[in-house]
Amino acid sequence: MEENNSIFETLLGRAEDYSKTSLELLRLKAVDKISDGASSAASKVAGLFFFIMFFLLASVGLSLWLGDVLGKSWYGFLIVSGVYGILWAILFFVKHNWLKKIVSNSIIKSMLN
Repeated sequence: MEENNSIFETLLGRAEDYSKTSLELLRLKAVDKISDGASSAASKVAGLFFFIMFFLLASVGLSLWLGDVLGKSWYGFLIVSGVYGILWAILFFVKHNWLKKIVSNSIIKSMLN
């Protein structure tokens, strides 16, 4: 009887070790996914920040140049903002679902890999 008790305790100890190891592995996988996502997001945010800064400065430069060519600086800003307004309308009304699908698929793919 004591031998059965010893086998049961050994089996129970192994099951406990297995559950602890499985839980630790799950925790480490979660930490890996979170750190991968956070580092990827930080990298993309930094890249986006520098792109936006470049885009803004280039837009101001283009606006000032157009204003200089046309004689009044506000003409350049009006033309550049009008072009951006037209591009926004095209993107919003025509490509909104296409862009939404690309972003959604990217997020899902990064979470499942």
